[in-house]
Amino acid sequence: MGGQAAEHPSATRSTAPSQAPADDAGWSEAEQIIARCAFDRAQQRAIASLVQTVQAHARTLDSVESVWTLHDFLSIQRHAIEGRFDFRLSGLLFVFASLVRDELLTLEELDGLDAVKLAKISAMSRI
Repeated sequence: MGGQAAEHPSATRSTAPSQAPADDAGWSEAEQIIARCAFDRAQQRAIASLVQTVQAHARTLDSVESVWTLHDFLSIQRHAIEGRFDFRLSGLLFVFASLVRDELLTLEELDGLDAVKLAKISAMSRI
């Protein structure tokens, strides 16, 4: 969270992202790099929040039942995070809208995406 996000491996390709053709899903190479960095940042924030929550719960463990409750909570959170953080371009606008709505990502962090994509993300994040 505190540092800069690492560049996506495709950022080192020799083709300039601004000159790359859009792929079948309508995402240029430059947009894919921006999207991956924003996605990774949001995922790191979600995980950091989960770690804080688990640490707080762990301090209150006082019985085997509370341990099992924490285990169940972690199982649910793992399922939720793994389901939510799916970097398939076909559904990425929905993922971003959800992340913006839940304040894990800002629209400013998506600067550089096509204006139509940003408008869709913005509109869906208010639903």
